[in-house]
Amino acid sequence: MGNQYMIILDTHIWVWWVQNDSRLTPSQHNWIDTYQARGLGVSIFSCWEVTKLVSKGRLILPASVEIWLKTALAYPGVQLLPLTVSIVVQANQLQGFHNDPADQVIVATSKVYDRPLLTADRKILNYSGCNTL
Repeated sequence: MGNQYMIILDTHIWVWWVQNDSRLTPSQHNWIDTYQARGLGVSIFSCWEVTKLVSKGRLILPASVEIWLKTALAYPGVQLLPLTVSIVVQANQLQGFHNDPADQVIVATSKVYDRPLLTADRKILNYSGCNTL
C-alpha cells in the first residue's frame, strides 16, 4: 500500500527525535538517518497522542502544540499517514495485543502499510504481530 522504503515512527520516537531527546538511542538515530530520505511515516494518531499528552501535562513542548506539530511534520522525510478504514478495522483485530487505542492504531498502520515500526515500547516490541525495529 505505502512507500516500500518507508519506516513508521512510534509517537515517542518521533517526539524524541524532534526534541533531540537523549532517550533516542544511537541505533534508533541510525534507523532515522538511514530512512529519512526514503520516508518516515507518522500516523495522524501520533498527532492526537502528542496533543493528549500535552493536555494532560505529561509532555512539555517548547512551543504551542499546534506550532510544534506543524514544525515536526515539516521535518525532512516525515510523511503524515492518514487514518483509513483498513487501519481502523485492523486496529481492532490485533490478536493478543493490549488495549491502548493509540498503540493499536500505530501498530495497525505499520501492518496496513506493511512497513516496520521504530519503537522503544516494550509492549509493542514483545508483540509478535508487528514488524519492529
